Amino acid sequence: MSRNLEALELWRGALVASVRAASPDLSARQLALLLTVYMTPPPHTVRGLAATLNVSKPAITRALDRLGRLGFTKRKRDAEDRRNVLVQRTVKGSVFLHEFGQMVIDAGAVQGALDGSRVAAPRPAATPVAPPSASEPVSAPV
Repeated sequence: MSRNLEALELWRGALVASVRAASPDLSARQLALLLTVYMTPPPHTVRGLAATLNVSKPAITRALDRLGRLGFTKRKRDAEDRRNVLVQRTVKGSVFLHEFGQMVIDAGAVQGALDGSRVAAPRPAATPVAPPSASEPVSAPV
């Protein structure tokens, strides 16, 4: 199987596991946004996230509305520049991504067992998914 198909099968396995686990059903945009907030250093603004993902600010706002309702992110006005809205991590979002990451690992292990080989481990991200820092306010898990 080509590496592209192996990667897609790994992703499919992780998504199927997520659906079976009754995890929140996030769109690709919402998941990309969530991963960007958690895996790149803060601060994150709506404007900055829109530029990073190359989508409109209203699209980011809609995705953040959903992630906020789930308790995965929260928004706060920037005290230094009240025009900016900061997007912050939450403990609940960290837990969700930790569990989703485990589903990806498990899908890789299953795929490796099915094809009789080990799937190459992905390169680690520049910044691992970690709980928010002590200097970053968080909302309590719901």
